[in-house]
Amino acid sequence: MKVTLLTHTPTPEKIVAAAARCCYSNDDPDKLLDEMTDEKAARFLQKLNDLGHQSPLEHVSFTFSISGVSRALLAQITRHRLASFSVRSQRYCGFEKSDFIKPPSIAKSEVNDIFDDSLSQSKSNYDELIDAGIAKEDARMVLPNASVTSMVLTMNARELLHFFSLRCCTRAQWEIRQLANEMVKLVKQAAPNIFQKAGAACDQLGYCPEGKFSCGKAPALDKILEVYNRNNSR
Repeated sequence: MKVTLLTHTPTPEKIVAAAARCCYSNDDPDKLLDEMTDEKAARFLQKLNDLGHQSPLEHVSFTFSISGVSRALLAQITRHRLASFSVRSQRYCGFEKSDFIKPPSIAKSEVNDIFDDSLSQSKSNYDELIDAGIAKEDARMVLPNASVTSMVLTMNARELLHFFSLRCCTRAQWEIRQLANEMVKLVKQAAPNIFQKAGAACDQLGYCPEGKFSCGKAPALDKILEVYNRNNSR
């Protein structure tokens, strides 16, 4: 897997801070931006984080290059609909290499050969269909979810935080969790104040919203409420 931050909105933290400041100021937004320093932006973003005021985060976006991931991951990530995707097409691009993503659980198991044989057969069937003159858009039907793909992905900062809250969680599927963790590292370098708490939901909220499915890293919300109610009933 290779993940690169291709570009992002210039001075994203100043943009977000100025947009949020606009809600409480009589000055024009462009003046607010001109007067916004890095220090002012950092202080204002801390207030936004404390208040949970996230709508200004939608004004800045981040674009990633993602390669060496599976079509199974693609099926998951496109469920995040507040995003833009440009994906390598199996309709126009031939599957010339036998590149597949193998789950670690299979690679370390006694049934690894079953997986390898299945993928090898799929690739062989694909090649035979292409050689017989079948169009790529039809021959691709025999390719598995393990097939490698690449994409360009753009999300705004608010959607990225939501994406991270779900996909950095230990309950997320291993491949998309690995991708989300790589993306977190990149955006924290670009906008550390915006993504100060970026990560799984428990990192952002301070508690786990998964209920009985919690991994135990953070207390579940019902436990926090139970303690709160007990302390306030005295």
